[in-house]
Amino acid sequence: MARVVSALKTLRNHWKKTTAGACLLSWGGSWLHGKHRDNLLRRAACQEAQAFGNQLIPSNMPVKKATVFLNPAACKGKARTLFEKNAAPILHLSGLDITVVKTDYEGQAKKLLELMENTDLIIIAGGDGTVQEVITGLLRRADEAAFSKIPIGFIPLGKTSTLSHTLYPESMNQVQHIINATLAILKGETVPLDVLQIKGEKEQPVFAMTGLRWGSYRDAAVKVSNYWYLGPLKTKAAHFFSTFKEWPQRHQAALIYLGPAERPSEEPEEKRSRPPLHVRLYRRLALYWSPPPKEIPQEVTQDNWEELKISTIELSIATQNRQLDLTRTEDFMNICIEADTVSKGQFVNRGSQKMSDPQMCPEGSQCIQASKCILQLPEGTEGSFGIDNEEYEAMPVEVKLLPRKLRFFCDPRRREQMLRAAVQ
Repeated sequence: MARVVSALKTLRNHWKKTTAGACLLSWGGSWLHGKHRDNLLRRAACQEAQAFGNQLIPSNMPVKKATVFLNPAACKGKARTLFEKNAAPILHLSGLDITVVKTDYEGQAKKLLELMENTDLIIIAGGDGTVQEVITGLLRRADEAAFSKIPIGFIPLGKTSTLSHTLYPESMNQVQHIINATLAILKGETVPLDVLQIKGEKEQPVFAMTGLRWGSYRDAAVKVSNYWYLGPLKTKAAHFFSTFKEWPQRHQAALIYLGPAERPSEEPEEKRSRPPLHVRLYRRLALYWSPPPKEIPQEVTQDNWEELKISTIELSIATQNRQLDLTRTEDFMNICIEADTVSKGQFVNRGSQKMSDPQMCPEGSQCIQASKCILQLPEGTEGSFGIDNEEYEAMPVEVKLLPRKLRFFCDPRRREQMLRAAVQ
């Protein structure tokens, strides 16, 4: 008893050291518990993957090939470790023939996609920038019509991984999130996602899964990391100091657009039997001697285009991939033209909200649904576009929606949620 009393007196007399030691022990215990929990998650996921790997396949069926495009620089250089610890064991145990391609510099994935041979699956391990590079390289290929049918898996390893909110259940645990994404590839459920084709006057087209942003909110968001030393106030600081420029900040342009397009039926076309040779020859001769009149495609007739002069603090053109509706009957992209009559206080507050939801269209904005648009900028316009969180020089562009162009693997639970939400 005397020893206990003596120990308590010692702790009381050295209360600062006691408090520091208790905090350290508490943090260490929490850290060890987190590590143990992550190891249990990895073990359970590997056992589930092993069940896929143990499935028998016919002797005449080749093993499926999967090509992984890994960006080691994602997540501040931690992506390689995250992939090797959490995703790679699952993929190898699943029975897939895995080829990992690591990118060394920005833009390399686009070049590698041009040289890629046939594969059964494409897996993107990185963030928004890696996704954009891979799909751009894929859709620039001469045989993109065939390659765009290859299902794509996305393992979110980057600082910004927008598509993960659509494809997988939300999770605060990064290890759990990566495991969910990897297992979704093995389970085989896919959803069709829209793609934006963005083409300048001279450059090759760039393709985006999320959208294009041009304006003051985007410019301020890029500078948030410069104020890291302000901690939780860095976002507001970046937007506050942006107001020191000329105010109000207006971005002027001309927008020409086409309305939504009706979604065609997904029912497969019935294969017709090939007509006899004499019938084909007769038809060709008939077309040669009396060719049909040329029809003007509906989308290029001048009556269908609408033109709008805009002055905005920010313009955004976004796909519907963030709020995916699998039963919608029209295909369109959302164009949000925000009012340029914004006070400095509103700008700072909205800027913080847009950091978590960049596609937010505030009250008072003009919202347009379009299948195709042309953005014409005045000569000498400076600044940058944000295309899937990647920076590009601002220039006149044509933006075209490619509806349901690519199929991405999706967690079955998330797909079920989308279908239930559509019914309600």
